Amino acid sequence: MAEKIMITADSTCDLSPELVARYNVTIMPLIINMNDKSYRDGVDVVPEDIYRYADESGQLPTTSAIPVAVYEEFFRPYVADGYKVIHINISSGFSCTHQNALIAAEELEGVYPIDSKNLSTGSGLVVIEAAIRRDQGMPAEEIVKELTEDIIPKVEASFVVDTLKYLRMGGRCSSVAALGANLLKLKPCIEVTEGKMGVGKKYRGNIGPCLLSYVRERLEGRTDLRTDRIFITHSGSTDEDVEAVRQLVTELCDFGEILITRAGCTVSTHCGPATLGVLFIRK
Repeated sequence: MAEKIMITADSTCDLSPELVARYNVTIMPLIINMNDKSYRDGVDVVPEDIYRYADESGQLPTTSAIPVAVYEEFFRPYVADGYKVIHINISSGFSCTHQNALIAAEELEGVYPIDSKNLSTGSGLVVIEAAIRRDQGMPAEEIVKELTEDIIPKVEASFVVDTLKYLRMGGRCSSVAALGANLLKLKPCIEVTEGKMGVGKKYRGNIGPCLLSYVRERLEGRTDLRTDRIFITHSGSTDEDVEAVRQLVTELCDFGEILITRAGCTVSTHCGPATLGVLFIRK
C-alpha cells in the first residue's frame, strides 16, 4: 500500500490556485510586514498592495520567516493523520524559513523539509515534481532523494527587472548604480545560482524588446532542456509583453505546457512590477 504523502510549500513557490488544486498541494503563506501590521502572502495582501505602499511611503515592506512554532502547528495534524510531509522551502540563501522548518521537523516523525535553493516558480517546479512522484506511488524518502539530487540542481531560474527602484530600496543596489541604470535604460537579468541571486547580462532599452532578447538567449538552440513544462512568471507585466514572450517561447521550443503565473508578494517586494522570467528544468 502506497504511503500517504502530503506535499506542502511556501507561498513563494508562486503556483497559481489552479496548479495548487491540480497537484493537491497545501501552501504555507510567508509573512509580509507593512504599516506596523503583519499580513499573509497571497491571503491578506497582494502585490498591488506592495507597490502602493512603496509608492506612498518610499519604503519597502519587510518579509518574515515562518516561526518554528507555526511550522509545528502546520505539520502536526498531517502527521497525526498518518501522512508523511514533504515541504518545499524558498532557498535558505534568501530566508531562514527553511532552517525553522527543519527545527520543527525534528519534533515530528516523517516530515521532510527541502531547500529548493530557488524562489518563485523555480521552487514551484520542484513542488510539481514532488507531486508527480507522490501520485506515481513513490515513497517519501525516495522522492526527497530524487528532488535533492536530480531535480533541484537542474532548475534554471532567472528574471529581467524593469526598474531598480525596489532593489535600491531593499539595499541590494546603490542609489548611484540605480540612477546610472535608469539613465542608460538598463534592464538587468537576475539569475539564481546555488541558491543565491546574482546579476547576469544587462539588457538596454525598453522592457518589451529586452524581454524578447532575454528569452531568445535563454532558449534558442539549446538541446539540454526538458520540454515537459516551462513557467513564464511575472510581477505585473503588460498583457502584450507576456503574450509576446509566450509566442516566442512557442517558436523556440516545443514545450508540453507553457504555464503563465503571477509572482506573489515576496518576489514582488524585492523585484518590483514588470519583472518577468522564464523558468524550466534542464535534462
